[in-house]
Amino acid sequence: MNHRIGRSLFALVVGLTVAVLSYQWITNPVPREQRQAEESAVLASRHALRELVGQDDLEIVDPLAPDRKVGKVYVYAEAPGWAVSGHYRRGEDEPWHAYLIYLTTELKPDSLKTDDPEVAVR
Repeated sequence: MNHRIGRSLFALVVGLTVAVLSYQWITNPVPREQRQAEESAVLASRHALRELVGQDDLEIVDPLAPDRKVGKVYVYAEAPGWAVSGHYRRGEDEPWHAYLIYLTTELKPDSLKTDDPEVAVR
């Protein structure tokens, strides 16, 4: 008889603990705010990359549009501001160029590193 009560009590405590932790995890606004900030940084990096490369119709692989066949992409907070990496190309017959762009806290381009020789000449 005592084992039934103990098992029932254990199941009740575990169930309530899981329910409370799940509720706290679902209602936590921090991950959503972080995701929104990262998306804003990536969108700003796309715009800045198009301006810096000087072409509006670039194919861009970045954290919002990953293509594992092209390579890895990252977005991370870099004090102060953001760093976004990815790949781009000008057309189907062009090779992919890796890039790393640093943005300020206002999401303005700070610097661009790329293996594209045309951009390096500028």
